[in-house]
Amino acid sequence: MVSSRSSSFYCFKAVRYDIDFACGIESESVLANAASGMAVHDDCKLKFLELKAKRTFRTIVYKIEDKQVIVEKLGEPEQSYDDFAASLPENECRYAIYDFDFVTEENCQKSKIFFIAWSPDTAKVRDKMIYASSKDRFKRELDGIQVELQATDPTEMGLDVFKSRTN
Repeated sequence: MVSSRSSSFYCFKAVRYDIDFACGIESESVLANAASGMAVHDDCKLKFLELKAKRTFRTIVYKIEDKQVIVEKLGEPEQSYDDFAASLPENECRYAIYDFDFVTEENCQKSKIFFIAWSPDTAKVRDKMIYASSKDRFKRELDGIQVELQATDPTEMGLDVFKSRTN
């Protein structure tokens, strides 16, 4: 026998699903946004898909603004690693995608998509907490990330680190 409490929950969930479905919103996405308190702009996922499928960009830098993750900068396919590293702010957190090209021991050209959680020691504590608590939710939106790096200073995301993580 179902108690009145659990039947109310199911009723609420069904109504919530119907409302979300009618509005064209996936329930799981809405609940995840509510849990993390952070929305993800559609452009974030679209630009990532372009990088992954068409290689239109080398890098994407994302920032949190007004409780929403947005695209801040796009790096052209010719952009160097040094230009990318210099594009990350010295005192502010960011998420970034870097499409790293390398040659295997078998002399095959390959690439891996890196997700970087940039959280410098000099950033505000509140910002570090917001970025840390939203990271997993945001990463779930970007299907195809192959390697994740957490960096608090440039040495933790140097080219040598990228190369060592390609194996």
